[in-house]
Amino acid sequence: MIDRILTVGGITLLSRATGFLRDIMLAAVLGAGPVADAFFVALRLPNHFRAIFAEGAFNAAFIPAYARVRGSSGEAAVRLFADRVFTLLLASQIVLLAVALLCTPWVIDLLAPGFGKDPGRFALAVDLTRITFPYLLLVSLVTLYGGILNALDRFAAAAAAPILLNLSMMMTLALAAFFPTAGHAAAWGVLLAGILEFLLVAGDAARQGVMPKLRRPRFDAEVMLFLKRFGPAVVGSAGTQIALFADTIIASFLAAGALSALYYADRLNQLPIGVIGIAAGTVLLPEMARRITAGDEAGARHSQNRAIELTLLLSLPCLVAFVLVPDLIMRALFNRGAFTAADAHAAAMTLLAYAIGLLPFVLMRSVSVTFLARGDTTTPVKALFAAVVVNVALKILLMDRYAQVGLAFATSVGAWINLALLVWFAVRRKLFAVDRRLRQSGIKLAAAAVALAVTLLVCSHPVAGLFAGWTSLRDVATLLVLGLIGVSVYGGAVLMLFGKEWLALFRRRGRAGVPASSGD
Repeated sequence: MIDRILTVGGITLLSRATGFLRDIMLAAVLGAGPVADAFFVALRLPNHFRAIFAEGAFNAAFIPAYARVRGSSGEAAVRLFADRVFTLLLASQIVLLAVALLCTPWVIDLLAPGFGKDPGRFALAVDLTRITFPYLLLVSLVTLYGGILNALDRFAAAAAAPILLNLSMMMTLALAAFFPTAGHAAAWGVLLAGILEFLLVAGDAARQGVMPKLRRPRFDAEVMLFLKRFGPAVVGSAGTQIALFADTIIASFLAAGALSALYYADRLNQLPIGVIGIAAGTVLLPEMARRITAGDEAGARHSQNRAIELTLLLSLPCLVAFVLVPDLIMRALFNRGAFTAADAHAAAMTLLAYAIGLLPFVLMRSVSVTFLARGDTTTPVKALFAAVVVNVALKILLMDRYAQVGLAFATSVGAWINLALLVWFAVRRKLFAVDRRLRQSGIKLAAAAVALAVTLLVCSHPVAGLFAGWTSLRDVATLLVLGLIGVSVYGGAVLMLFGKEWLALFRRRGRAGVPASSGD
């Protein structure tokens, strides 16, 4: 399992790396002004609906159902099940797309009401949204095919699909002079990416002989059970998106550039969430579902503890960096072209606020699998909605004084509440327990993170002084040197505290999937 997490994480890291190149181009070409704000609203809308109806909710309900039908009824039954779900998904997305295209001005007026005071920004947001929204239909099909492939332990194609989004947007941004605005260039890149992602994942599904096809839908027992579990999952995903919708709505009333600062800070924050947290949850869900179906509860809990262990190992350095040197990170990555030093500072403070919730963000996927692998999509909704209520209330309280930084901080507080409730529900039902090895590892990893933090605090000023005379690439060089020092210190601390044997044991047990003894 660990090898599969690292595979998905490695591909996702490549995706995030190309994403950073894309964002550097976006920052240089769009900056953080009205055109950028309009584009980010146009990008957020299909992404919000994708998260509600596709990736989060769909995978949570579909993958355990697919694994159960395949294990209990065989290939013919699971193919029939996938065909019927595919038909229902396609029909619903076509209807949603038609409604969205017809009602785009009202949707923008609802979700970014502050744009109504700026007719030019409002009109541009409507125009760009009509270009980007068909991406939702395409990526929903990508999610279905990816879910089937994930259930078969084939993760590469679905994990690699977002790379095509980055590459296609970079290509259209490079040709921005041929479009009405740079925002139009980026929007057409999104639509092109949807087509390319569909072809990539559909091709892999066809090669594996699991390509679903249109079939007259029948609401048999398996489809009804899937829909019964899909409903709470949609509600849960909608809860998450309510908080993000609140960000968009509130930020539309703030000064121009607030939405852009949220976007760039969130992109950095999503690096460890996507590469580590989501990769672990993606692999852990089918792994635990299979083990629980086979009655191997001990093996399921062992897999979950090891996934959490790996998540902490890889995410703590990101947490330290985002808290201690956010300004340097933002300047090094984006301070060029139309993106000013003031824009970088605004995004840096927003990143710091997001970083407060980084640990619960990366751990929530692995903890929520406790319920999802057992077909329980309702319990995570209860935890999520309690968190959303606090989140949105804090956003309203903090927006006037702290602008987008207050919105990010409220999101972090909500994440901590969500994780705490998930753990509480799981422990109360005796579905989750931290084993001794994870407790010991957590203490040692915290010590390694402290060593990294002290190193950054001590070295930041002297390293910056080395490049003070540079007229260009000063921040890039400073960040690279600090990064090399930080990696060396954190890696050395981990080796000193754990020893090479721990890393070898980690990989061997993860690959074999053998539960550790009770004393582990």
